[in-house]
Amino acid sequence: MSKPLKQIHLAAHFPGVNNTTVWSDPEAGSHIEFSSFAHFAKTAERAKFDFLFLAEGLRLREQGGKIYDLDVVGRPDTFTILAALAAVTEHLGLTGTINSTFNEPYEVARQFASLDHLSGGRSAWNVVTSWDAFTGENFRRGGFLPQQERYSRAKEFLATTQELFDSWQGDEILADQASGVFLRDAKAGSFVHTGQHFDIHGQFNVPRSPQGRPVIFQAGDSDEGREFAASSADAIFSRYATLKEGQAFYTDVKNRLAKYGRRHDQLLILPAASFALADTDAEAEELARTVRRQQVSGATALKHLEFVWNRDLSGYDPEGPLPDIDPDVSDNHISKGRAQVRMYRDPLATAREWRELAEANKWSIRDLVINTGNRQNFIGSPETIARTINEYVQADASDGFILVPHITPTGLDTFADKVVPLLQAQGVFRTDYEGPTLRHHLGLAHPDEARGEQRAAS
Repeated sequence: MSKPLKQIHLAAHFPGVNNTTVWSDPEAGSHIEFSSFAHFAKTAERAKFDFLFLAEGLRLREQGGKIYDLDVVGRPDTFTILAALAAVTEHLGLTGTINSTFNEPYEVARQFASLDHLSGGRSAWNVVTSWDAFTGENFRRGGFLPQQERYSRAKEFLATTQELFDSWQGDEILADQASGVFLRDAKAGSFVHTGQHFDIHGQFNVPRSPQGRPVIFQAGDSDEGREFAASSADAIFSRYATLKEGQAFYTDVKNRLAKYGRRHDQLLILPAASFALADTDAEAEELARTVRRQQVSGATALKHLEFVWNRDLSGYDPEGPLPDIDPDVSDNHISKGRAQVRMYRDPLATAREWRELAEANKWSIRDLVINTGNRQNFIGSPETIARTINEYVQADASDGFILVPHITPTGLDTFADKVVPLLQAQGVFRTDYEGPTLRHHLGLAHPDEARGEQRAAS
């Protein structure tokens, strides 16, 4: 008997200020005007996507202690955007990244619980940590935390917010039908938390939300991040683009669930994926090459190379050869505060590898960055992309994908119109929403049900 086909989960990432966005394209729109977010969200909902995702931008980017001109001012507050989108959508999940390093549990719990009420049960929180001193300078505490302490704080932060969400239990809430207000006994909303990072007590003033708790996402790829997701998250992002790498990550993370009394279907794995879509595969390949060159200007290429070399390379020609000097491997990293989390763990080995590639292919600095950086995950006609996405999901390389177009706000339109109907025709993607909440879209149980299963298994 053949295994039943898995249902594909699709979501849409409104890209922030990063190297995926092609600002030079005439169709590129604003990243601060609400009409851009509304168009993007309505397209995703028309295509029956699970959710829209917003990353968090707490700072402008910098290198060498200075803000550089590859960034653009204009990243509105996540909660403000998601609350506004709740009013112009009916089914689409609303997911936002909110930092656990520079926020407080009571504030974040109150904001997400409020969003869940406003949206009718469609909110989700991507729990992240922050690791650079440049961002920390915007906040009272300043600085940055070592990796182990960041995850320790994040775990306690999430546990504390969940205590706040759970402080209003259904049996403790009495609805006064005549007055339309909630009455509570002495226990409802009460909380006491004493731990390493937080020592708080009081009354949580937002009643139990439609989902019980917002859906929890996690984005870390380290061993600590994977373990954090297996113990506490409903979904985890993945950065792995190939089928083999995706399958290895999928197997590793799913196999960690049993120790926490959780089943494989209680944690979804959703990689981000960019795409180049055209009428034919050949046209899509040409579009992909064009987009990659638009995404990596000469200035962008030099800044990317500086992450490895840990040196100011502004004097080098991006259309010329790679530097003949070796990277600086000292802890005084060019991106302030990032010494402990290098993008490349062995800069000297990376530099040697890149020099060999550049020499063999006659690549300039810009060519190298274009060819070794992120390329589109899916390239082809609608039929090719639909087939490839389905192959990845059925082969357990993912449970679906979070799509990142290179143009906003219209970059998702063609995918919604041409690829989604093919997936629906294959019977692997919904033709309509089955329930009102994001937990329904993702096939996730209510937190109270999940806790009951974990207690029964222990």
